[in-house]
Amino acid sequence: MPDKPKLKEQDKEQTLGLSVKKSENLADWYPEVVLKAEMADYSPVKGCMVIRPNAYAIWQTIQEEFNKRLVELKVQNAYFPLFIPESFFKKEATHAEGFSPEVAWIANTEEGGERLAIRPTSETIMYDMYSKWIRSYRDLPLRINQWCNVVRWETKATKLFLRTREFLWQEGHCVYETKEQCDEEVKLMIMEYKKVAEELLAVPVIVGKKTKYETFAGADYSLTIESFMPDGKALQSGTSHNLGQGFAKSFGISFLGKDSEQHVPWQSSWGFSTRLIGALIMTHGDDKGVIIPPKVAQYQAVIVPILFDKTKDAVLAECRALEEALRNDGIRIVLDDRDEHSSGWKFNHWELRGVPLRIELGPKDLEKKQVMLVHRHTGKKHPVSMDNLADVIEKELEQVQKELLAIAKKRLEDNIVKVTTKEQLLQALEQKKLALAPFCCDKEIEEELKAGTGGATSRCIPLDAPEPKGMKCVWSGREAKAWVYFAKSY
Repeated sequence: MPDKPKLKEQDKEQTLGLSVKKSENLADWYPEVVLKAEMADYSPVKGCMVIRPNAYAIWQTIQEEFNKRLVELKVQNAYFPLFIPESFFKKEATHAEGFSPEVAWIANTEEGGERLAIRPTSETIMYDMYSKWIRSYRDLPLRINQWCNVVRWETKATKLFLRTREFLWQEGHCVYETKEQCDEEVKLMIMEYKKVAEELLAVPVIVGKKTKYETFAGADYSLTIESFMPDGKALQSGTSHNLGQGFAKSFGISFLGKDSEQHVPWQSSWGFSTRLIGALIMTHGDDKGVIIPPKVAQYQAVIVPILFDKTKDAVLAECRALEEALRNDGIRIVLDDRDEHSSGWKFNHWELRGVPLRIELGPKDLEKKQVMLVHRHTGKKHPVSMDNLADVIEKELEQVQKELLAIAKKRLEDNIVKVTTKEQLLQALEQKKLALAPFCCDKEIEEELKAGTGGATSRCIPLDAPEPKGMKCVWSGREAKAWVYFAKSY
């Protein structure tokens, strides 16, 4: 009689898996998969979340990779205070008005009575310091970034990673001599964000300019990367703003130019947040759990031994040797040698957590000096010789990364609908599509469109779109000024 794996009592009692299918109900699938895959959890403080190691490792990788690019761009990291005097917000009226509903305040009665804001963004506290540091054109360009947390007192329902009162982000704040320099780097940074989303997270994005209605409070204009989720909602995933000269004037930032005259500089700000992790989960996950692209996965592969009593020691010894060898080759690897669970239970456990590759090793594999390699995103399974395992894994991780982006890109392309009439727009939104329409870009009309579609908003004016010459606005019938993407959003 051949040996049979032992089924532990815990396996009979303990069940893994999701109770909701992503394709049937993403709204309920998403919080369940985030919790069960141990990506995040709800905090006892309303509206806040706890980021667990499986997701925080993704954020750390994003930081590490983006910091490398910041060094190349001569952007320096710094840190500024969490608390901002109320008077700072009042210096830039449009900015203050735009953020006033989201600001959390501390009374600060012991220090003169001026309220302190818990930072919703750092323009004001940083620019007060810039006014002290910038004196001459030789001090420019000034490029500073900070990785920090921000607080926006959202009143809507908490959505882990997507909408919480506190979240992590990076925010870059730069100062330039000329508008041309500022414009150039505003576009440069949004394209860097596109690389982060697509090359690291395998999440395809559309790059575009926000309408005036959706422009960041206090900015001349805003560029954005917009992703589109499988439930038909858009997700703003990063923004880059030309702030013009308004903040500089409000905070007294000026510099002595090469012509020995005083000048007001131009400023930009740019940022992305842990919302990117939510985009990754929704884009790639399936009914088994999350699927994490190899470039940002905490573990790129998991070794699961197939254990039988007679061959257990030999199989485990080989698994441990493989783990050490693969780790030395730079692969982020974990060995699941727990003896309280069956191999089948472990398969489900790691599929739920999204590890890109699974390496199975049993007694028959040991005899043949091979392993079985299983792809998380397709379930594809094939034997690989132990002799060249590291090389094969590296190539297959690259292939998985490419395939995840290709699958997501096709889904995005398949869900874009070009419309030219109000009826077509309403139909596209009803079908949960991303609608591209000619639009007049009038603020009042945009408000009317939002109300008339049950909450659809302009996402962006694509940078590569031609002018809609001779076309009428999809909503007002006036002359169209631009092609604009519309969708409901998170």
